[in-house]
Amino acid sequence: MGLIIKSNIRKSVKDLDKENAITGVADEVGAALERKNEEVLMDAIKRAKANGRKTLQARDI
Repeated sequence: MGLIIKSNIRKSVKDLDKENAITGVADEVGAALERKNEEVLMDAIKRAKANGRKTLQARDI
């Protein structure tokens, strides 16, 4: 799908890891995030359809 940008993963990890315990991010993290993101979006699409809407909304997530 291409929603996940690898350089943003490293930046996000650095910003979220307040203790600076994580020093690197493996390449497969991007692929895993893509899969997880796809799952979340597919579930949200199903919910919107089940509620008779054609617009995906934050509450569907």
